[in-house]
This record gives sequence, C-alpha cells and structure tokens, in this order.
Amino acid sequence: MHLAVVACGDRLEETLIMLKSAVLFSNSRLCFHIFAEDSLKPEFEKKLKEWPSSYTKKFESNIYPITFSVGNAQEWKKLFKPCAAQRLFLPVILKDVDSLLYVDTDVLFLRPIDDIWHLLREFNSTQLAAMAPEHEIPKIGWYSRFARHPYYGTTGVNSGVMLMNLTRIRSTQFKNSLIPGGLTWEEMLYPLYQKYKNYITWGDQDLLNIIFYFNPECLYVFPCQWNYRPDHCMYGSNCRGAEDEGVSILHGNRGVYHDDKQPTFKALYEVIRDFPFEDNLFQSLYYPLQSKFLDTVHTLCGRIPQVFLKQIEKTMK
Repeated sequence: MHLAVVACGDRLEETLIMLKSAVLFSNSRLCFHIFAEDSLKPEFEKKLKEWPSSYTKKFESNIYPITFSVGNAQEWKKLFKPCAAQRLFLPVILKDVDSLLYVDTDVLFLRPIDDIWHLLREFNSTQLAAMAPEHEIPKIGWYSRFARHPYYGTTGVNSGVMLMNLTRIRSTQFKNSLIPGGLTWEEMLYPLYQKYKNYITWGDQDLLNIIFYFNPECLYVFPCQWNYRPDHCMYGSNCRGAEDEGVSILHGNRGVYHDDKQPTFKALYEVIRDFPFEDNLFQSLYYPLQSKFLDTVHTLCGRIPQVFLKQIEKTMK
C-alpha cells in the first residue's frame, strides 16, 4: 500500500505523527512517499530510523524533493499552503506506482489503511480517484455559499484524503473548459490554473474540484468518516457515517491540533504523539484518550466521544 504526503515549513512533527498512526493501525506493509523541502529530508531520515525495528520493518520510505513538472514552480509553491500543489503532480512523478493514498500532514489514521485501500476495488471502469464531500449540509458548506468557480456535486469535495489510481489518471483524456477535445492530466494542470487563479481560494483543492466538475464520472465519493474534520461536529454532529461506524480517518484542519479551539482533536493528536511504540495500546493509548476526553465534554465535538473511539476500539480488539 502506497501512502504519499507533502511536508514543508513546520510540518515535520505533524507528518511523523500521521505516519506513526498509519504504522500503528495498519495490517499490511506500507510504502511511504514523502515529498519534503531539502532542509527537512535529513530530519525525516533521522527520526524514522529512531523508530523500533518491530515498526520499521512494517514500512519502507522514499523521500523526494519538491518539483513541479509544468508551469512556474514559484507560482505553484505560493498556491494556498507552501508546496501543497505538489500533490497535483503525483501521477507525473511516481510513474512506477499504480495506486496510492494521498493525505495531508494533519491527518490521523484511527483504523487500518487496508480498509480504505480496499475501496480501490469498488471503483467502476471510469473512476480514477476518490474523495469525501467538503460538507454534508449544502446551506452551510463553503463551496455552495462562496465558490466563484465550478466545483464537484452540491458541496464540492475535500482533497485532504485522496485515493488515486495513478495508472488510470495517466491514461485518461479529461474533458475541460480550455479546448473542445480532451487533455491529459499533465497538459491540463497549468492552463487550468492560469484560467481560474483569480477565482480560487483553496488552491489545489479548488483545481481538483474544477477537474471533477467537468469529469464527474471519474470520481468515487466515499463517506465523511474517511475524512472527518472539525466541521463535522463543531456546529453539531452532521456526519452520519461517523455516528454509525466511528471516525476512520481524522483530519485536523484549521490548525486544531495546535490550539485549544477543538480539544477533542488535540487530545487524539497528543495521545498518538506521546504513545511509546512498544507499549500496550489499551494501557498507553486508549485509557489516556478516555481520560483526556472527559475534559472536552463542554464542546460540541467532545459530547460525542464514542464517535472518535469506536474504530480505535475495534482495531485494538
């Protein structure tokens, strides 16, 4: 199973905690593709080598420099968060990889990656990527209220967790708003950015929404528990899948791991960060989490602790 992430600036620790959660909860061997600024490469190598051998044998890692194959590298770097646009180029750079799961640095796995990886088998013959909706409720969704560009479906999609069949992406001609015929993924990226750059707010995620607006048959939409964000509970619980099954992948966007606005998200991040690798999961991860959650009951997200604990419990059992 291939897992890709892009890390720049101060995202070293966050990325390592994400990778740690992936290794803790996965059943099969993993291959990490880490795209990082040159200054972070030695840090990643050093920290990953410090993990105990019982864990390092569960994965291999490749670290790549930040590169953009088409257009102006400085422009791509400045698009939304530093280097985030790198994910648009994964099909072009990882030519020998058939499929991968891309995640943002602020993601935590609460169940085996194997389970989301199996969704690749559910793609029909035209689907080549999978994402979750940006919002469950159109009237409070960002795209449905503010977007000035085309976007997928009624609420748009969030690209923080994205399953990609790279082989299909590389071989598809995509419909677009640039020319009457189709364009390959690589041919389309820069002209699309040039056309819409004054209208996009969320950078590369907006470009992905534009691509799948014109090619809706190419996208598989998975439910919100696979990309669970503060928006799913901070105004009241609105992710039905998480209520039923528990959160599968937690996405702490809005910087919630590092401030006190959403203590439930921060608690999960800190417990996984502080978990000593060789310890017992129940003793050193599950119990500390339960006690930290007691301090978050004054928040809307903290009122539904079972949503955050259900999958962890199942995986540990």
